[in-house]
Amino acid sequence: MASKKILIISRTLLPSQAPRSQRTTELAKEFARLGHDVTVYAVLGNYDYSTFKKTYGVNVKNIVAMKFATLNSDGVHVGKVNLFRSVYSKLLRKLIEYPDIELSFKVAQLLREIQNIDLLVTIAVPHPIHWGAAYASKRFVQNNINTWVADCGDPYMGNKLTKRLFYFKFIEKWFFRKVDYVTIPIEEARKGYYEEFKNKIKVIPQGFNFDDFKRSEVYIENQPITFVYAGVFYKGIRDPRPFLDYLDKLDLDFKFVVYTKSDLLITKYKSLLKDKLEIHEYIPRLELLDVMSRADFLINFENNTHIQSPSKLIDYALTERPILSVNSFDIDKDLIDEFLNRDYKNQLIINDLKQYNINNVANKFIGLIK
Repeated sequence: MASKKILIISRTLLPSQAPRSQRTTELAKEFARLGHDVTVYAVLGNYDYSTFKKTYGVNVKNIVAMKFATLNSDGVHVGKVNLFRSVYSKLLRKLIEYPDIELSFKVAQLLREIQNIDLLVTIAVPHPIHWGAAYASKRFVQNNINTWVADCGDPYMGNKLTKRLFYFKFIEKWFFRKVDYVTIPIEEARKGYYEEFKNKIKVIPQGFNFDDFKRSEVYIENQPITFVYAGVFYKGIRDPRPFLDYLDKLDLDFKFVVYTKSDLLITKYKSLLKDKLEIHEYIPRLELLDVMSRADFLINFENNTHIQSPSKLIDYALTERPILSVNSFDIDKDLIDEFLNRDYKNQLIINDLKQYNINNVANKFIGLIK
Protein backbone atom coordinates (compact mmCIF):
# COMPACT_ATOMS: atom_id res chain seq x y z
CA MET A 1 0.00 0.00 0.00
CA ALA A 2 1.22 3.50 -0.84
CA SER A 3 2.28 5.71 2.04
CA LYS A 4 -0.58 7.61 3.68
CA LYS A 5 -0.57 10.86 5.64
CA ILE A 6 -2.03 10.11 9.07
CA LEU A 7 -2.94 12.60 11.78
CA ILE A 8 -3.74 11.49 15.34
CA ILE A 9 -5.23 13.85 17.92
CA SER A 10 -5.27 12.75 21.55
CA ARG A 11 -5.10 14.42 24.93
CA THR A 12 -2.00 12.47 25.94
CA LEU A 13 0.61 9.99 24.80
CA LEU A 14 3.58 8.44 26.53
CA PRO A 15 5.14 8.91 29.05
CA SER A 16 1.59 9.15 30.46
CA GLN A 17 0.56 5.62 31.46
CA ALA A 18 -3.19 6.02 30.80
CA PRO A 19 -4.92 3.52 28.44
CA ARG A 20 -5.64 6.23 25.82
CA SER A 21 -2.02 7.34 25.97
CA GLN A 22 -0.99 3.77 25.23
CA ARG A 23 -3.51 3.60 22.38
CA THR A 24 -2.16 6.80 20.83
CA THR A 25 1.50 5.85 21.16
CA GLU A 26 1.18 2.28 19.91
CA LEU A 27 -0.87 3.31 16.86
CA ALA A 28 1.48 6.13 15.94
CA LYS A 29 4.58 3.95 16.18
CA GLU A 30 3.03 1.13 14.13
CA PHE A 31 1.63 3.42 11.44
CA ALA A 32 5.14 4.86 11.03
CA ARG A 33 6.73 1.41 11.03
CA LEU A 34 4.39 0.46 8.19
CA GLY A 35 5.82 3.34 6.17
CA HIS A 36 3.20 6.04 6.67
CA ASP A 37 3.73 9.75 7.37
CA VAL A 38 2.47 10.16 10.94
CA THR A 39 1.87 13.25 13.06
CA VAL A 40 0.46 13.27 16.59
CA TYR A 41 -1.03 16.30 18.32
CA ALA A 42 -1.46 16.11 22.10
CA VAL A 43 -1.27 18.22 25.26
CA LEU A 44 2.46 17.95 25.88
CA GLY A 45 4.50 18.49 29.01
CA ASN A 46 8.27 18.65 29.41
CA TYR A 47 9.16 15.30 27.84
CA ASP A 48 11.60 15.48 24.92
CA TYR A 49 9.57 14.17 21.98
CA SER A 50 12.42 14.59 19.51
CA THR A 51 13.17 10.94 20.34
CA PHE A 52 9.87 9.92 18.75
CA LYS A 53 11.01 11.33 15.42
CA LYS A 54 14.49 9.87 15.69
CA THR A 55 13.45 6.44 16.96
CA TYR A 56 10.00 5.85 15.48
CA GLY A 57 9.66 8.38 12.68
CA VAL A 58 6.67 10.03 14.38
CA ASN A 59 6.17 13.79 14.41
CA VAL A 60 4.82 14.98 17.78
CA LYS A 61 3.32 18.46 18.15
CA ASN A 62 1.59 20.35 20.91
CA ILE A 63 -2.09 21.21 20.69
CA VAL A 64 -2.14 25.00 20.77
CA ALA A 65 -1.70 26.55 24.22
CA MET A 66 -4.23 25.35 26.77
CA LYS A 67 -5.55 27.65 29.50
CA PHE A 68 -7.59 25.22 31.58
CA ALA A 69 -6.05 21.80 30.89
CA THR A 70 -5.31 19.87 34.08
CA LEU A 71 -3.54 16.85 32.59
CA ASN A 72 -0.68 16.62 30.13
CA SER A 73 1.39 13.87 28.55
CA ASP A 74 3.86 13.85 31.42
CA GLY A 75 1.04 12.17 33.33
CA VAL A 76 0.84 14.94 35.92
CA HIS A 77 -1.93 17.35 36.79
CA VAL A 78 -1.10 21.01 36.33
CA GLY A 79 -2.57 24.09 37.94
CA LYS A 80 -3.26 24.94 41.55
CA VAL A 81 -5.80 22.91 43.49
CA ASN A 82 -7.95 24.45 46.21
CA LEU A 83 -11.35 23.80 47.71
CA PHE A 84 -13.13 26.46 45.66
CA ARG A 85 -11.64 25.25 42.40
CA SER A 86 -12.46 21.66 43.30
CA VAL A 87 -16.13 22.47 43.95
CA TYR A 88 -16.74 24.59 40.86
CA SER A 89 -14.73 22.17 38.69
CA LYS A 90 -17.03 19.30 39.65
CA LEU A 91 -20.08 21.42 38.88
CA LEU A 92 -18.73 22.67 35.55
CA ARG A 93 -17.60 19.18 34.58
CA LYS A 94 -21.15 17.97 35.01
CA LEU A 95 -22.64 20.94 33.15
CA ILE A 96 -20.18 21.49 30.27
CA GLU A 97 -17.40 18.85 30.52
CA TYR A 98 -14.98 21.40 31.99
CA PRO A 99 -11.99 21.53 31.66
CA ASP A 100 -11.93 19.08 28.75
CA ILE A 101 -14.43 21.17 26.77
CA GLU A 102 -11.51 23.48 25.95
CA LEU A 103 -10.14 20.72 23.74
CA SER A 104 -13.17 21.05 21.45
CA PHE A 105 -12.23 24.60 20.55
CA LYS A 106 -8.52 23.89 20.29
CA VAL A 107 -9.02 20.84 18.07
CA ALA A 108 -11.43 22.74 15.81
CA GLN A 109 -8.92 25.58 15.50
CA LEU A 110 -6.15 23.12 14.70
CA LEU A 111 -8.10 21.24 12.03
CA ARG A 112 -9.10 24.39 10.18
CA GLU A 113 -5.42 24.78 9.30
CA ILE A 114 -4.58 21.13 8.53
CA GLN A 115 -4.67 19.98 4.89
CA ASN A 116 -4.09 16.87 2.79
CA ILE A 117 -4.66 14.11 5.35
CA ASP A 118 -5.61 10.58 4.29
CA LEU A 119 -6.62 9.42 7.79
CA LEU A 120 -7.59 11.50 10.81
CA VAL A 121 -7.87 9.55 14.09
CA THR A 122 -9.29 11.34 17.12
CA ILE A 123 -8.95 9.49 20.40
CA ALA A 124 -11.21 9.67 23.45
CA VAL A 125 -11.41 10.00 26.35
CA PRO A 126 -12.04 12.89 26.54
CA HIS A 127 -14.89 12.99 24.03
CA PRO A 128 -14.67 16.78 23.46
CA ILE A 129 -11.77 15.95 21.14
CA HIS A 130 -14.33 14.30 18.84
CA TRP A 131 -16.66 17.27 19.18
CA GLY A 132 -13.94 19.65 18.04
CA ALA A 133 -13.35 17.55 14.92
CA ALA A 134 -17.09 17.48 14.24
CA TYR A 135 -17.22 21.28 14.47
CA ALA A 136 -14.37 21.59 11.96
CA SER A 137 -15.63 18.83 9.65
CA LYS A 138 -17.44 21.19 7.25
CA ARG A 139 -13.95 22.12 6.00
CA PHE A 140 -12.72 18.56 5.56
CA VAL A 141 -13.63 18.36 1.87
CA GLN A 142 -11.95 21.62 0.91
CA ASN A 143 -8.93 20.76 3.12
CA ASN A 144 -8.63 17.27 1.62
CA ILE A 145 -9.09 15.39 4.88
CA ASN A 146 -10.18 12.07 3.46
CA THR A 147 -11.37 9.77 6.27
CA TRP A 148 -12.12 10.63 9.89
CA VAL A 149 -12.19 7.84 12.49
CA ALA A 150 -13.20 8.59 16.08
CA ASP A 151 -11.73 6.04 18.47
CA CYS A 152 -13.77 5.53 21.66
CA GLY A 153 -12.29 3.55 24.53
CA ASP A 154 -15.61 3.88 26.39
CA PRO A 155 -19.10 4.94 25.33
CA TYR A 156 -20.21 8.46 26.25
CA MET A 157 -23.93 8.64 27.03
CA GLY A 158 -24.02 4.85 27.14
CA ASN A 159 -21.31 4.65 29.79
CA LYS A 160 -22.85 2.87 32.78
CA LEU A 161 -20.04 4.08 35.03
CA THR A 162 -20.69 7.80 34.47
CA LYS A 163 -24.06 9.57 34.52
CA ARG A 164 -24.38 12.56 32.20
CA LEU A 165 -27.01 15.25 31.77
CA PHE A 166 -29.63 14.55 29.10
CA TYR A 167 -28.64 17.31 26.67
CA PHE A 168 -25.26 15.73 25.93
CA LYS A 169 -27.09 13.11 23.85
CA PHE A 170 -27.78 15.79 21.23
CA ILE A 171 -24.07 16.60 21.06
CA GLU A 172 -23.15 12.93 20.74
CA LYS A 173 -25.68 12.36 17.96
CA TRP A 174 -24.50 15.51 16.16
CA PHE A 175 -20.92 14.23 16.30
CA PHE A 176 -21.98 10.79 15.01
CA ARG A 177 -23.63 12.37 11.98
CA LYS A 178 -20.35 14.08 11.06
CA VAL A 179 -17.84 11.26 11.57
CA ASP A 180 -17.04 8.56 9.00
CA TYR A 181 -16.41 5.75 11.49
CA VAL A 182 -16.40 5.18 15.23
CA THR A 183 -14.09 2.45 16.50
CA ILE A 184 -14.78 0.58 19.73
CA PRO A 185 -12.58 -2.03 21.48
CA ILE A 186 -15.06 -4.89 22.00
CA GLU A 187 -18.20 -6.14 20.25
CA GLU A 188 -20.31 -5.88 23.40
CA ALA A 189 -19.67 -2.12 23.52
CA ARG A 190 -22.11 -1.61 20.60
CA LYS A 191 -24.86 -1.64 23.19
CA GLY A 192 -23.53 1.66 24.53
CA TYR A 193 -24.23 3.51 21.25
CA TYR A 194 -27.29 4.61 19.30
CA GLU A 195 -28.84 2.01 17.01
CA GLU A 196 -29.29 4.56 14.22
CA PHE A 197 -25.51 4.85 13.78
CA LYS A 198 -24.61 1.15 13.99
CA ASN A 199 -23.36 1.16 10.37
CA LYS A 200 -20.56 3.56 11.36
CA ILE A 201 -19.25 1.44 14.24
CA LYS A 202 -16.21 -0.80 13.72
CA VAL A 203 -14.63 -3.04 16.34
CA ILE A 204 -10.87 -2.54 16.58
CA PRO A 205 -9.39 -3.70 19.90
CA GLN A 206 -6.58 -2.18 21.90
CA GLY A 207 -3.23 -3.14 20.42
CA PHE A 208 0.32 -3.60 21.64
CA ASN A 209 3.63 -4.54 20.07
CA PHE A 210 4.15 -8.04 21.40
CA ASP A 211 7.84 -7.85 20.49
CA ASP A 212 8.38 -5.14 23.11
CA PHE A 213 7.90 -7.65 25.91
CA LYS A 214 9.90 -10.84 26.11
CA ARG A 215 9.90 -12.87 29.31
CA SER A 216 13.46 -12.96 30.54
CA GLU A 217 12.91 -15.38 33.40
CA VAL A 218 11.17 -18.68 34.01
CA TYR A 219 8.35 -18.27 36.52
CA ILE A 220 9.16 -19.49 40.04
CA GLU A 221 6.55 -19.82 42.79
CA ASN A 222 6.69 -17.01 45.33
CA GLN A 223 6.80 -17.46 49.06
CA PRO A 224 4.41 -16.24 50.30
CA ILE A 225 1.93 -16.45 47.43
CA THR A 226 1.98 -13.11 45.61
CA PHE A 227 -0.69 -11.52 43.42
CA VAL A 228 -0.83 -8.20 41.58
CA TYR A 229 -3.43 -5.67 40.48
CA ALA A 230 -2.70 -2.70 38.19
CA GLY A 231 -5.28 -0.05 37.39
CA VAL A 232 -7.78 2.41 38.82
CA PHE A 233 -10.55 1.77 41.33
CA TYR A 234 -14.09 3.14 41.28
CA LYS A 235 -16.24 3.30 44.40
CA GLY A 236 -19.32 1.18 43.95
CA ILE A 237 -18.18 -0.13 40.56
CA ARG A 238 -14.64 -1.50 40.29
CA ASP A 239 -14.44 -1.63 44.06
CA PRO A 240 -11.70 -3.62 45.84
CA ARG A 241 -13.07 -3.28 49.38
CA PRO A 242 -15.19 -6.48 49.56
CA PHE A 243 -12.20 -8.46 48.29
CA LEU A 244 -9.87 -6.83 50.82
CA ASP A 245 -12.40 -7.38 53.61
CA TYR A 246 -12.35 -11.08 52.79
CA LEU A 247 -8.55 -11.20 52.69
CA ASP A 248 -8.44 -9.52 56.10
CA LYS A 249 -10.43 -12.41 57.61
CA LEU A 250 -8.03 -15.08 56.39
CA ASP A 251 -5.35 -16.62 58.56
CA LEU A 252 -2.97 -16.88 55.65
CA ASP A 253 0.34 -15.39 54.64
CA PHE A 254 0.24 -13.63 51.26
CA LYS A 255 1.37 -10.48 49.46
CA PHE A 256 -1.04 -8.34 47.43
CA VAL A 257 0.80 -5.77 45.30
CA VAL A 258 -1.23 -2.88 43.86
CA TYR A 259 -0.20 -0.33 41.23
CA THR A 260 -2.73 2.50 41.06
CA LYS A 261 -3.25 6.25 40.94
CA SER A 262 -6.46 6.01 43.00
CA ASP A 263 -5.56 4.57 46.40
CA LEU A 264 -8.23 6.29 48.54
CA LEU A 265 -10.40 3.17 48.66
CA ILE A 266 -7.59 0.96 49.91
CA THR A 267 -5.48 3.18 52.17
CA LYS A 268 -7.18 2.01 55.37
CA TYR A 269 -6.38 -1.61 54.54
CA LYS A 270 -2.67 -0.88 54.77
CA SER A 271 -3.01 -0.66 58.57
CA LEU A 272 -5.12 -3.84 58.63
CA LEU A 273 -3.07 -6.01 56.31
CA LYS A 274 0.29 -4.38 57.03
CA ASP A 275 3.09 -6.00 55.00
CA LYS A 276 0.58 -8.20 53.19
CA LEU A 277 -0.50 -5.18 51.13
CA GLU A 278 1.88 -3.10 49.02
CA ILE A 279 0.61 0.06 47.30
CA HIS A 280 2.61 1.68 44.51
CA GLU A 281 2.22 4.47 41.96
CA TYR A 282 2.08 3.52 38.29
CA ILE A 283 5.34 2.46 36.69
CA PRO A 284 6.22 2.26 32.97
CA ARG A 285 4.34 -0.48 31.15
CA LEU A 286 7.30 -2.74 30.34
CA GLU A 287 8.49 -2.60 33.95
CA LEU A 288 4.98 -3.48 35.09
CA LEU A 289 4.79 -6.41 32.67
CA ASP A 290 8.02 -7.76 34.12
CA VAL A 291 6.67 -7.45 37.68
CA MET A 292 3.39 -9.15 36.76
CA SER A 293 5.13 -11.97 34.91
CA ARG A 294 6.84 -12.95 38.18
CA ALA A 295 3.64 -12.91 40.28
CA ASP A 296 1.77 -16.12 41.11
CA PHE A 297 -1.45 -14.70 39.70
CA LEU A 298 -3.12 -11.42 38.72
CA ILE A 299 -6.33 -9.77 39.92
CA ASN A 300 -9.04 -8.30 37.68
CA PHE A 301 -11.87 -6.35 39.30
CA GLU A 302 -14.85 -6.55 36.98
CA ASN A 303 -16.67 -3.44 35.77
CA ASN A 304 -20.09 -5.00 36.34
CA THR A 305 -20.99 -4.01 32.78
CA HIS A 306 -20.53 -5.95 29.55
CA ILE A 307 -19.95 -2.88 27.37
CA GLN A 308 -16.57 -2.03 28.90
CA SER A 309 -13.54 -4.25 29.30
CA PRO A 310 -10.23 -3.14 30.87
CA SER A 311 -7.42 -2.93 28.32
CA LYS A 312 -5.04 -4.18 31.01
CA LEU A 313 -6.40 -7.70 30.44
CA ILE A 314 -4.33 -7.81 27.26
CA ASP A 315 -1.18 -7.08 29.27
CA TYR A 316 -2.28 -9.63 31.85
CA ALA A 317 -2.54 -12.26 29.11
CA LEU A 318 0.92 -11.38 27.74
CA THR A 319 2.48 -12.22 31.10
CA GLU A 320 1.08 -15.76 30.90
CA ARG A 321 0.06 -15.65 34.57
CA PRO A 322 -3.36 -16.92 35.78
CA ILE A 323 -6.06 -14.25 36.15
CA LEU A 324 -8.49 -14.19 39.06
CA SER A 325 -11.53 -12.18 37.98
CA VAL A 326 -13.42 -10.74 40.95
CA ASN A 327 -16.97 -9.42 41.00
CA SER A 328 -16.75 -6.83 43.77
CA PHE A 329 -20.34 -7.29 44.91
CA ASP A 330 -20.72 -11.02 44.51
CA ILE A 331 -17.52 -12.35 46.01
CA ASP A 332 -16.85 -15.96 45.06
CA LYS A 333 -15.01 -17.05 48.17
CA ASP A 334 -14.47 -20.57 46.89
CA LEU A 335 -12.78 -19.25 43.74
CA ILE A 336 -10.55 -16.92 45.76
CA ASP A 337 -9.60 -19.81 48.05
CA GLU A 338 -8.70 -21.92 45.03
CA PHE A 339 -6.26 -19.29 43.78
CA LEU A 340 -4.76 -18.76 47.23
CA ASN A 341 -4.10 -22.51 47.27
CA ARG A 342 -2.45 -22.27 43.84
CA ASP A 343 -5.31 -23.97 42.05
CA TYR A 344 -5.89 -22.01 38.84
CA LYS A 345 -8.23 -24.28 36.90
CA ASN A 346 -10.98 -21.61 36.94
CA GLN A 347 -8.81 -18.74 35.76
CA LEU A 348 -10.07 -16.13 33.29
CA ILE A 349 -8.91 -17.01 29.78
CA ILE A 350 -8.17 -14.31 27.17
CA ASN A 351 -8.86 -15.88 23.77
CA ASP A 352 -7.32 -15.09 20.37
CA LEU A 353 -4.48 -12.97 21.68
CA LYS A 354 -3.19 -12.24 18.16
CA GLN A 355 -6.13 -9.91 17.51
CA TYR A 356 -4.42 -7.47 19.92
CA ASN A 357 -1.15 -7.48 17.99
CA ILE A 358 -0.57 -3.84 17.02
CA ASN A 359 0.20 -4.80 13.41
CA ASN A 360 -3.27 -6.30 12.97
CA VAL A 361 -4.87 -3.36 14.79
CA ALA A 362 -3.09 -0.67 12.73
CA ASN A 363 -3.97 -2.38 9.45
CA LYS A 364 -7.64 -2.39 10.42
CA PHE A 365 -7.49 1.40 10.77
CA ILE A 366 -5.70 1.72 7.42
CA GLY A 367 -8.42 -0.42 5.85
CA LEU A 368 -11.01 2.23 6.70
CA ILE A 369 -9.46 4.85 4.41
CA LYS A 370 -11.83 5.64 1.56
